[in-house]
Amino acid sequence: MPKNRMLWSVLFLAMSSFAQENVKQKQPATLKGILLMELRETHNEKNWFVSEKEAVAGLTREQAAWSDGKNHSVGQLVQHMIFWNSFNLAYFKGEHPPGPGNNDNTFNYDAQQWDATQKRFDSVMDEWEHIVEKADDATLAKIAPLITHISEHNACEERL
Repeated sequence: MPKNRMLWSVLFLAMSSFAQENVKQKQPATLKGILLMELRETHNEKNWFVSEKEAVAGLTREQAAWSDGKNHSVGQLVQHMIFWNSFNLAYFKGEHPPGPGNNDNTFNYDAQQWDATQKRFDSVMDEWEHIVEKADDATLAKIAPLITHISEHNACEERL
């Protein structure tokens, strides 16, 4: 029951935000539009908060790898988002990706691969956005909770 309450709260806030934006644009809110907004705002569009793209803009690989020893580095957080977004994407496609095992392996990050890490995040998010853009109403209704969880998880990681 608490998960449902959280999902409805997130959807309500997203719909309110989307409705406010659409008042300016005079377009009706749609589920597809809301889901795309959620994905894009945590990927590369600035709106209510900083997107991943804006958060990491200009970081060197050294800066992305820096950690205070208590918290994950920016690079590790981006890698964590890639792991889960890719995992869910593969699962959506009917594949059976390996799980994380020890959860710490979702944060495995190689600082030498910072540019490739950023490109991989963009690629996975672009694919999710493409899926939502092409999905019919029945598919959208089915994947809406997953897309909302992905967006919520990305938004939380971007703030840490």
